[in-house]
Amino acid sequence: MKRLLKQIVFKYMGQENRTARPLNSHEKYKKSGLTEEEALTIRSKIKKAFEEDKIYRNNTICLDSLSDHIDDNRYKVSQVINTYFSKNFYSFLNEHRIKEATHLLLSDSTLSVKAIMYEVGFNSKNSFYSAFKKITGLSPNDYRTAANTGFDRQHEIRMA
Repeated sequence: MKRLLKQIVFKYMGQENRTARPLNSHEKYKKSGLTEEEALTIRSKIKKAFEEDKIYRNNTICLDSLSDHIDDNRYKVSQVINTYFSKNFYSFLNEHRIKEATHLLLSDSTLSVKAIMYEVGFNSKNSFYSAFKKITGLSPNDYRTAANTGFDRQHEIRMA
């Protein structure tokens, strides 16, 4: 059951669409001068910052701090996120935070939702719950309950 929930959230988050090449070209970036080689290098550094360094756990993270962390130009970093991940910085950030939150909700029943919220980088209960529900279709408590009692088929259809 837990594996099914993780797979659905992973799929719902759009992870299957992430590629080395941009999914769509943005008109506004036509004259940016960012080469494909440079973009792929920045993409790799962004992935490392999020997946290995878990920079999203920093509750004050912003595009400037990510750019500083990977030592690259903020405009190029933004362009890479927009074109290679097909989302803006804050959507990208929240997806990583919620993915970690779902993992913690399923793996450690002793952690409160509030503790998890802070652990993954959110400062506000409202923003955490809004982002969580937008990405999973459930509140954090409902998500945990669904994992413990069996997954509701209606949510499976909605999230797929």
